[in-house]
Amino acid sequence: MGFFKDFKEDFNDALDEMAGAEETPNEEVMVNTLDGDIDVESELNKLDGLLEQVTKKVETPVANKAEANVTVGTPEEKKSFFDTKRETKMEAPRTMDVMGNVAENKTQASDENAVITAGMKITGNVESIGSIEVQGEIVGDVTCNGKLVITGKVNGNSQSSEFFADAAKIEGEVVTSGTAKVGVGSVIIGNITATSAVIAGAVKGDIDVNGPVVVDTSAVVMGNIKSRSVQINNGAVIEGFCSQSYSDVDVNSVFNI
Repeated sequence: MGFFKDFKEDFNDALDEMAGAEETPNEEVMVNTLDGDIDVESELNKLDGLLEQVTKKVETPVANKAEANVTVGTPEEKKSFFDTKRETKMEAPRTMDVMGNVAENKTQASDENAVITAGMKITGNVESIGSIEVQGEIVGDVTCNGKLVITGKVNGNSQSSEFFADAAKIEGEVVTSGTAKVGVGSVIIGNITATSAVIAGAVKGDIDVNGPVVVDTSAVVMGNIKSRSVQINNGAVIEGFCSQSYSDVDVNSVFNI
């Protein structure tokens, strides 16, 4: 027995001496590769966990229960579940990116600025990915991703990211995702929809604004105003109802006795 024990020890020592020269580099390579794999897997699991938490907050209790039953199981079942979720999440962003890029191209304003001069009259719809300034006359709808400035005449609906009318004559609905400014001398026959508004001209139509509305002293409004808050300066004329339906205040609770 002593012979075999000594032989085993000598054999192990010989193997150690042969591998001694390459021991450190091999360990470094193994460690770096292993650490990289762990980092990637860990980050993916963290991402899955965060997405699951967000999803559970908006899902119904039944959906939460079903998802919980799926995630609880053996390590193989959990791995299969996370792999499926990752495939879904990797595929969904590609679809969302494509859709997002298309939507962004349609809504993001470029630096272009088209000017319809005072001597021009256009019959037909006008569209631009940039801003439009109308000094002349347009008979048709006007759509732009940027700012729409009208100092002339427009007979048609308009849609833009920001709206400004100065001594303009407009017959049609005005829709903007930003601020609507109606300057002195402007006459608008149509509804206005915006996130905020300053009215100093004449408007015949309803004004629907999610944010604040300022009705200046020179303003004449024939229509209802629905907003978060409204400021009516002395001298303004309003024929219609003012409702702060977008306010955070629960009006009904004030009168509970």
